[in-house]
Amino acid sequence: MTDIVPLRRNVRFHLLWIGSAVSRLGSEFTRLAMPLLVLALTGSPGLAGIVAGARTVAFLLIQIPAGVWVDRWDRRRTLITAQGLQAVVSALLAALILTDQVQIWHFVTLAVLDALCAAFIEPVLDTAIRGIVPTSQLHSAYSQEESRTHAAGLIGPPLGGLLYSLGRAVPFVVDTITFLAATLFYALAKVPRRPANHSQPSTREDGEEQHPIRRGMRREAAEAITWLWRQRGLRGVTAAMMVLNLLGGAFLIPLIVLVGERGGGALTTGTVLAGLGIGGLAGALLSGRISKLLPPGRLLLTVLTVFGAALAATALPWGAWWPMVPLVFITLSTPSLNVVLSVVIARMVPEELLGRMGAVLSMGSMALRPFGPVLGGALAAALGGAVALVVLGGLLVVTAAAAALSRELRRFTGDVSPAGGDAVQPGATPTGA
Repeated sequence: MTDIVPLRRNVRFHLLWIGSAVSRLGSEFTRLAMPLLVLALTGSPGLAGIVAGARTVAFLLIQIPAGVWVDRWDRRRTLITAQGLQAVVSALLAALILTDQVQIWHFVTLAVLDALCAAFIEPVLDTAIRGIVPTSQLHSAYSQEESRTHAAGLIGPPLGGLLYSLGRAVPFVVDTITFLAATLFYALAKVPRRPANHSQPSTREDGEEQHPIRRGMRREAAEAITWLWRQRGLRGVTAAMMVLNLLGGAFLIPLIVLVGERGGGALTTGTVLAGLGIGGLAGALLSGRISKLLPPGRLLLTVLTVFGAALAATALPWGAWWPMVPLVFITLSTPSLNVVLSVVIARMVPEELLGRMGAVLSMGSMALRPFGPVLGGALAAALGGAVALVVLGGLLVVTAAAAALSRELRRFTGDVSPAGGDAVQPGATPTGA
């Protein structure tokens, strides 16, 4: 038996991690710069929400076909091509801003193209980790991935605000450079081209080989959806995540409006948003301990409650910097949930379904997310930043209370029972109805 290489010596994983970290950092620059620029050009929070919503709609529409194609195509080539095209899209937007020719329809169009690239990148990264990291190391690998995400969330917003203050195009130019660097790291990582147990060609009655990739896309997507439908607890988790992504995705624009109403500029806004990264890094470091305290279902209920309460607390009238404090608590709880669900999916889902299942689960949990920025922008325009944040926080707490009524969700552990449904904790007793 071959000895398992420690994760710290897994060069391919670390190259993949560095590439995704660099790419994520650049995206954090523009995550803040984009709404700031749209607000500066139009003065409309609603339009800023529409731009963000358009990207999410495009991502969701292409996600399931992208997941099917990822399972069919050469995954290494797909990742490198999609990341390279994302660099081109970012460069085009930077050029339009530099030449003072950018218009709202440019933002929408290029946001959609960026989303199409991201729809291919994300499932390849998910399957790549499963392909180059042993099962026993998955929790450590996903914890490191989560740390990357929140480190970028910590560093990115204040740097994005600083770059934006240097020039409106600067964050987008830097983002282009990070995408190019990520493309290089992905090439060096040598992502597995196919699953280890990729199906062999079958033979038709006339003797001609029929490769699995020629099967209809609907049939391949239906296989993943059918598999998910049989996992009752995972269905409940997906439904709760839909609401979490809708309401959690709506708070950015009201928060930007709130900080502006209290006299904060771009740098202040970026520093406040860094609270997400601070909490996220701490949460990622604690994810191993937290995940041992609560099973996935109850952990989800806890995250919904903490998220809602902290979001409402951002509206307390204690100055432009105050929202940074509750933002820390929001992401202190979420990394454990992200890590646990990533490990659960990697262990539950068959290798040959990973691309499709990643797309289906993401599509399911994010189905309402396109409406998040639009909802947040509309609430901020109608009620102001503070009241909008209180409303969103209250709705998250109500969601947690409603989700707690589901026995399957409360008892979900991520194990698959022989009958095809989710196994529940032995001897667990319901906490509610």
